[in-house]
Amino acid sequence: AGAARVGGAAMAVFVTRRIPAEGLRVLSQAGGCRVQQWDSEEPVPRAELLAGVAGKRGLLCLLSDRIDREVLEAAGPGLKVISTMSVGFDHLALEEIKKRGIRVGYTPDVLTDATAELSVALLLAACRRLPEAVEQVKNGGWTTWKPLWMCGYGLSDSTVGIIGLGRIGQAVARRLKPFGVKKFLYTSSRPKPACAAEFEAEFVPLTRLAEESDFIVVTCALTQATQGICNKDFFGRMKKTSVFVNTSRGTVVNQEDLYDALAHGQIAAAGLDVTTPEPLPTDHPLLSLKNCVILPHVGSATYATRSTMAVLAANNLLAGLRGEPMPHELLL
Repeated sequence: AGAARVGGAAMAVFVTRRIPAEGLRVLSQAGGCRVQQWDSEEPVPRAELLAGVAGKRGLLCLLSDRIDREVLEAAGPGLKVISTMSVGFDHLALEEIKKRGIRVGYTPDVLTDATAELSVALLLAACRRLPEAVEQVKNGGWTTWKPLWMCGYGLSDSTVGIIGLGRIGQAVARRLKPFGVKKFLYTSSRPKPACAAEFEAEFVPLTRLAEESDFIVVTCALTQATQGICNKDFFGRMKKTSVFVNTSRGTVVNQEDLYDALAHGQIAAAGLDVTTPEPLPTDHPLLSLKNCVILPHVGSATYATRSTMAVLAANNLLAGLRGEPMPHELLL
């Protein structure tokens, strides 16, 4: 096989969704690349996914597609490359993929800035009660200027705790520093002195981060180690005036415990861009709380970023099909 067989079946790929046009253009302009696509804004139904991958050599997927053993078996032994249009890869059965010698491409870096900006926006929206304030203007709750009405918490002189000082965590810290943050704390899978130096951030255990932070931002990857770490014990250690923000993955947080903490005034407010499940049912208890701002997983949602993600995902896929180094390969 290899680069010699660029024509025919060597370049048959399945794309699981309608992606930004620039990404599709990269594939359609690649000589001999035969693209089959689930051409919809909505996720591909399971049956269509299993049928679509059959006999394909490449797969371009999204974080909403569960690529497990069943999908890999449906694809057959010809599948050589999986390219995901995301920085997270918790939707991929990596052990199974590795066993089959399939290469994986992903899209870090290109969405770092957009996600960090959104994290800061969500933090400010939660701590300064923006959605609540907008609602008051609309429903006639705004009567006059009052000294303590709609008061929240500011970043000036605060301590910010970051869970996961990776690309996005660092980009968040970089943006928050000019707000006058006094101190940064962080937890990560391991200390990162080189990255932390820029913010003089201190590596601490999760318990201490919870106890001392005025603002906590979760930007870690979802792994077995991070699943459910923000739980009853964690929220119980936080200050009553603290604000919690999660832009990583929903399952890092125990939502029942978060609801209790918010409902009983154990913590001041929360902002979530990720939930379990996604979308969150409209009757979910968290949506009844004034002090919880929930967004529909729009961390990387700028036109430029999504377009760049699609192009990178397409280029990762093509490089894998040609047996060349990928622009961004996830090393298994």
